Amino acid sequence: MSPRWSAVLACLAVTMPAAALADRAAEDSLIGLWSAHFDFGPKVRGELVVTRAGDVWRAAIAGREARFRSAGDSIRFDFGGGAGGFRGARHGSDIAGFWLQPSPAEDRRDSSGSAQRDATPLALRAAGKDRWRGTVRPLDDRFTLYMKVDRNESGVLFAAFRNPEQNSNGGASLMRVFRTGDSLWFGVRPDTASPYQRRVSGWMARDPERITVFWSDLGRAAELRRSSPAGAAAFFPRPPGDTSYVYRRPPETGDGWTTARAGEVGMSEDTLACLVRRLIRIDPATRRPSLIHSLLVAYRGRLVLEEYFFGFDRDTPHDLRSAGKTLGSVMLGAVIRAGTPIGPETPVYSALASRGPFANPDPRKARITVAHLLTHTSGLACDDNDDASPGNEDTMQSQSGQPDWWKYTLDLPMAHEPGERYAYCSANSNLVGAVLTTATHTWLPELFERTVARPLQFGRYHWNLMPDGEGYLGGGAHLRSRDLLKIGQLYLDGGVWKGHRVVDSTWVRISTAAHAHISPATTGLDSARFGDFYGEADDGYAWHLATLQSGDRRYRGYAATGNGGQVLMVVPELDLAVVFTAGNYGQGGIWTRFGSEIVPREIIPAIRR
Repeated sequence: MSPRWSAVLACLAVTMPAAALADRAAEDSLIGLWSAHFDFGPKVRGELVVTRAGDVWRAAIAGREARFRSAGDSIRFDFGGGAGGFRGARHGSDIAGFWLQPSPAEDRRDSSGSAQRDATPLALRAAGKDRWRGTVRPLDDRFTLYMKVDRNESGVLFAAFRNPEQNSNGGASLMRVFRTGDSLWFGVRPDTASPYQRRVSGWMARDPERITVFWSDLGRAAELRRSSPAGAAAFFPRPPGDTSYVYRRPPETGDGWTTARAGEVGMSEDTLACLVRRLIRIDPATRRPSLIHSLLVAYRGRLVLEEYFFGFDRDTPHDLRSAGKTLGSVMLGAVIRAGTPIGPETPVYSALASRGPFANPDPRKARITVAHLLTHTSGLACDDNDDASPGNEDTMQSQSGQPDWWKYTLDLPMAHEPGERYAYCSANSNLVGAVLTTATHTWLPELFERTVARPLQFGRYHWNLMPDGEGYLGGGAHLRSRDLLKIGQLYLDGGVWKGHRVVDSTWVRISTAAHAHISPATTGLDSARFGDFYGEADDGYAWHLATLQSGDRRYRGYAATGNGGQVLMVVPELDLAVVFTAGNYGQGGIWTRFGSEIVPREIIPAIRR
């Protein structure tokens, strides 16, 4: 407790009845930092060994074994029981493919939506005759809940719940704490004239170091234990007291990035250090704080700033959410360059005719092109901002009648003429994956590995899968921040990474040009409602276009963005690319400012001109 509040209590001891003092003392016993940690696995991880004896193959991991037969060079097996499996092929003496991770634990709710499976690249190296080994490192399924209790300036007891994985905060950034005996509840009120509304209920254990709350996003009780700041370091941007930040050059790790001190390429190290110090000083227990997990800056082809916060680091693949939609545009450019007969003008229903017949036949469906999918103007009854829309992403992912989400989308009714209306729709972006898969006859994770991840020297990543095992392109891939930034540098360099051309320079220009305008007129929303979902702007092919005002100068930029603050911002005129990852899920009023304010006001001014 702060000295100020100790003094206040000393004064109250003279003026308040003993019962009131006892109540205040009971409340004060809650003050501090509390945490609960859940590790849902997956339990299957570690060394995977594959052997062959004649026509019979065996795979073993974590005490589990699977027997299978190989069809040509194809290697596929599944351990059953939700343990996971593998999909790949022999390449020379080795086996290359993907570990197929099962869905997140079924004994908890998944507040992020779909509980999708993941595919993680995995190489099995030859370890003797007819024997291969590799290490499975799946995507961890963890849930961390922090609670900080303190008194505000008016002496009212408040709690801040924080969860770095999903931003599950109980429904409010700050809640008032009420205690009656061992019972607790946490509430908010819409205005000062309204009563407090219960959001979270809990109780004190006999052990004063434990508090139990029922957490709806988990569907279970969470036992919070009192923690020291050092024991809950990930609650803070940096460990408490670690505010003496000094700028440092990012290390070269062998992943393709050439690094430099910012001063060596013409950026002010003091200006960048000032920004990092500001982020370090952010109090996560305030109302609507910025929860930035990483900040990376590339200037003139060099990685000059790389900083991580809230327990994240350079080897942590981060959930990109909808920023992953832009990867579909990059893959499209790559397969066009390879000569695949596909492009923005490709009619979608003709390309996917083998998946028919389709429900809700409509002549307008024949006019939908890949360009319409990339710009959210397909005209299908699909709107992620409308819960009643049949193509809404949550609706599609929560239904169980159609595990093929491509078919689910193709069966939707039409709402508008293609190109007539803009409606943000993840199912549109996902359908780009169907066109890519069909045109290239390649499983989407394999296509991404071949066209993007391998040429750009990516580290470990995880790709979302639909219930039928096909790749999902509506968002949610997990990439390292350094690898996401490479996409920006690739485009700054006209489609080339380290001398290897991935996409043509014409595709960089075409895909980042304006192809759709977002306004009240194009969305069909009145001005008041429009501002709740959109800002007036232009879209390219899965790139959001922006104009950045920095001082008296205006710069054109384009960005891949995802819920929570997953942002790749590219500013071609300045040869600048910036990446943010963050945990402000569902708080667009906060994370949209990363690109629109932090980049023009705190990063661009660091460039010496």
